[in-house]
Amino acid sequence: MIELSIITINYNNVNGLKKTIDSVLEQTYTTIEYIIIDNVSNDGSTELVKTYSNKITKFISEKDSGVYNAQNKGIALAKGKYLLFLNSGDFLCDKNVLQSVFNEKPTEDIVYGNMRINWGNNSVSNGFMPDIITKEQMFKDTLWHPVSLIKRSLFEKYGAYNENYKLVADYDFFFRTIIKEKASTKHVNIFVAEFSTDGLSSAKNSKEREQEERKEVQKKYLTPEELQRFEKECEVKESLFTKIKNWIKEN
Repeated sequence: MIELSIITINYNNVNGLKKTIDSVLEQTYTTIEYIIIDNVSNDGSTELVKTYSNKITKFISEKDSGVYNAQNKGIALAKGKYLLFLNSGDFLCDKNVLQSVFNEKPTEDIVYGNMRINWGNNSVSNGFMPDIITKEQMFKDTLWHPVSLIKRSLFEKYGAYNENYKLVADYDFFFRTIIKEKASTKHVNIFVAEFSTDGLSSAKNSKEREQEERKEVQKKYLTPEELQRFEKECEVKESLFTKIKNWIKEN
């Protein structure tokens, strides 16, 4: 039985893709399949993947309509009990990460760890996830997809990512499954992946839309009273999400 399907989406990021692939293929835990979904890159990404062809389970290079359309293609192909979305440029922190996660013998719907954030210029910070995902946590931050192993059965039960959201469909999925549907979660207190902010430069122009989409999601799952309370609390707290927003603004 395949315990884990790792899904990497890519578009013209050959250097980041190589880093991602290498981190997956060096894992000591091997009960996995590896799926790469590419948006017809023309920077050598396809040629790179071909050099690993005997180690990659499935590879598709075709036009997609966005990040979540590509990830949904990966979900449809996946056979693993859990799915991990590791986009090109992101990478697993060390070769024993997956073994450490599965040594915990997880049975929960979503198993997640901590994340390192690479801001560029040799600046890396540590993002620690809480043991319990609450409404407040989801309001001020999110559950970070590069460190979250999601049971495939959740997608079968509640549907794939909602592609009406172009920037926060994973946020909507976590809010729906964890907060509304009470999916079970487990925090494994290790650094699972390093997230690269390189791909966020293009997100500068999308910042307004992202905020609008987040607010739309929040209104679906939180009461007006909760929204008001969390907004006040967040005025004096800086979340990792806020830090990334500020990084986008400054760069």
